[in-house]
Order: sequence, then C-alpha cells, then structure tokens
Amino acid sequence: MKADATLDCIGLYCPMPIAHTAKKLKELEAGQVLEVLADDEGIKEDMPAWCRTTGNEFLGIEEEAGHYKVYVKKSHS
Repeated sequence: MKADATLDCIGLYCPMPIAHTAKKLKELEAGQVLEVLADDEGIKEDMPAWCRTTGNEFLGIEEEAGHYKVYVKKSHS
C-alpha cells in the first residue's frame, strides 16, 4: 500500500504508538495515508479502535515477523 508519510514506532508500547499517530496525522492533509511501523502486538486492536473513536479510516494492517505496518487515512482536517 502506498503511504504519504511513515511513522516509526518500533520499540514503543501502548499507548505511545497511538499518541504519536494522532500527532503525526495533524501534519497531514485530509485524504492522505499514514503508514505506522510498530512491533507492539497491541496495535492490532488499538489502532482500529482509535480510528473508530476519531473518525479516521483504518485501511488495514500487514504483519511480518513480529513487525506491523498499519495504514490510517486521515478523514478530516
């Protein structure tokens, strides 16, 4: 999946990847996609829940060898 920006959260644990995602999304335009790199398994549940709460669009997650790539589309400014 093509992302407009990438956020490296490797080594960070809940709730820090979500906190950093919220901050980074503020820098993006509505409709842009953020790729979040993480190795905390909690992100698989935390990010979709956070997207439902904030109205941003959870586009999916890729998992490979304990590392996760999560894609979030900014839905509003």
